[in-house]
Amino acid sequence: MAGKCVGLIPAAGSGSRMGAACPKQYLPLLGRPVLFHSVAAMARLPWIERVYVVLSPADQDFVQTDWRGLVDKIVPLYVGGESRAETVRNGLAAIGHDLTEMDWVLVHDAARPCLSSNDLNRLLSTLQDDPVGGLLAIPVADTIKRASTDGTVAVTVARDMLWQAQTPQMFRYGVLRRALASGADAGITDEASAVEKLGMAPRLVAAQDNNFKVTYAQDLLLAEQVLRSRGLLEE
Repeated sequence: MAGKCVGLIPAAGSGSRMGAACPKQYLPLLGRPVLFHSVAAMARLPWIERVYVVLSPADQDFVQTDWRGLVDKIVPLYVGGESRAETVRNGLAAIGHDLTEMDWVLVHDAARPCLSSNDLNRLLSTLQDDPVGGLLAIPVADTIKRASTDGTVAVTVARDMLWQAQTPQMFRYGVLRRALASGADAGITDEASAVEKLGMAPRLVAAQDNNFKVTYAQDLLLAEQVLRSRGLLEE
């Protein structure tokens, strides 16, 4: 394929919805932080040359984490911003010396620890010749309701063409830099939405439904079950 592949994980958020004493990416999961599993899922694949982890400048937890087995492939960048888009933008700027315009960047959520190698390999095989890039996603299975301001149903939304976006989201370095360059982050909820603003159409790549983001306390228990089922037990 044209261009090398690197991972970029924005990990500067506070995870306030979790209601924990530390950012959710550092909550323990099978003896390691959630972030460890998210990084390891990408770092263990030989076609991903390096994984950059974009941290808050005030982060003190990363250096206290045991990264044995991964240290040769991961690079911390203490340039995180106030929003996800700003964090990714800062990370892209920091790694520009190491990449060409045509290299691939896979942006993955810090709190999505159950990413499988099968999904990653499918993403690569589907997108390696794609002119735009794309993202892992799953078709919406449940009936979707749009609510009124009073909490009642305003309308039932047809789900036929609806997909739930996941990560990684895989784009050429040059495309992603241009998409996030303006600094106008309103309406940008993920990298794909920024690329869409350039008039491009990212490709949807079907993923497994266990590639979920840890958002609430009960999600940690589910993530533990998924990882244990793969033989990733506490050390």
